[in-house]
Amino acid sequence: MNVNDFYNEVSRKVDTDKTSIGVAETKRVLSEAFKILAALPTADAFDVVAKAISKASKKTS
Repeated sequence: MNVNDFYNEVSRKVDTDKTSIGVAETKRVLSEAFKILAALPTADAFDVVAKAISKASKKTS
């Protein structure tokens, strides 16, 4: 999966009947999130991502 595939997959998940969020909006939000992560020290950025993945895996279990 490349970054564009990731953005598109996220967009498909968040665009629901209750919440209309388009691909462009999704890409803009994710791009800003990655800019924030890029500004952090690498260890902190990976810590944030690891914690987010951990929370997400609990939601899917």
